Amino acid sequence: MKDFNQPLGGNAMPRMGGPATMMRLPTQDTAEGLDACFVGIPMDIGTSNRSGTRLGPRQIRDESRMIRPYNMATRAAPFDSLQVADIGDVPINTFDLKKSVGIIADTYRAILSHVVVPLTLGGDHTLTWPILRAMAERHGPVALIHVDAHSDTNAQMFGEEAAHGCPFRRAHEEGLLQNDKVFQIGLRGSGYAPEDFDWGRDKGWTVVPAEACWHKSLAPLMAEIRETIGDAPVYLSYDIDSLDPAFAPGTGTVEVGGLTTIQGLEIIRGCAGLNLVGCDLVEVSPPYDPAGNTAVIAANFLFEMLCALPGVARD
Repeated sequence: MKDFNQPLGGNAMPRMGGPATMMRLPTQDTAEGLDACFVGIPMDIGTSNRSGTRLGPRQIRDESRMIRPYNMATRAAPFDSLQVADIGDVPINTFDLKKSVGIIADTYRAILSHVVVPLTLGGDHTLTWPILRAMAERHGPVALIHVDAHSDTNAQMFGEEAAHGCPFRRAHEEGLLQNDKVFQIGLRGSGYAPEDFDWGRDKGWTVVPAEACWHKSLAPLMAEIRETIGDAPVYLSYDIDSLDPAFAPGTGTVEVGGLTTIQGLEIIRGCAGLNLVGCDLVEVSPPYDPAGNTAVIAANFLFEMLCALPGVARD
């Protein structure tokens, strides 16, 4: 019987001690032999307002120390059937965003040379663009579930094409997405023009604004999404600012009227049964997260993503 890595339990080592890895899991240098891996991208040079997301992966890992190995709601037991480890951080170039985009893409090409699902701790949202490059090279164009307050489809920001407001425009331009299977959930706030959120709709994407989510369960929406995506390879990109700032203040570009943590769980749990090939959780900014709650939510959402992966055992 295969010996699967396990998170370090609270009875073996007090929660404030042990390795500073995701869920206090073992670490290794590459993804070799793994079914899923946690990867950090400590980057905020693509942000346009408040910085601090370079500290996100470390804080998420720290706040993951309370997470136990079994999901009591879904009965998922990822560590009973998947080999999982924390493979550390991508060595971005702190002073050059364009070079960092290339470094991220190359790193994920190496990760995806193994049959593994990477779960990424961000880091600003620019990082999803180079990850999608590597994903498309490995799997072909992918379906996308993008949860965010913002569409991130700007043509440019300050004349630059690499920025956290542009990744999904770039991904579309490079043919990385299956446009009839792209879903953007939670968009809201003010804009520069009334049609700002229509760019994706014009490409065949399904855009679900936050107002359409208010006061309701998102389980029916996820059932529709599962039916549309079918068995296509799908990538989940979750920006923590999709949540209302009452839940997640520790981010750079907060918008009022966001999703609840319960709706966030419904979205992620609703991905179970899909062919998830990668996930990310981005835009956690610890300097604006005084109680650590934003990072706690992020850590738990990443665990829920792990629980939703194909091949996870369920009791």
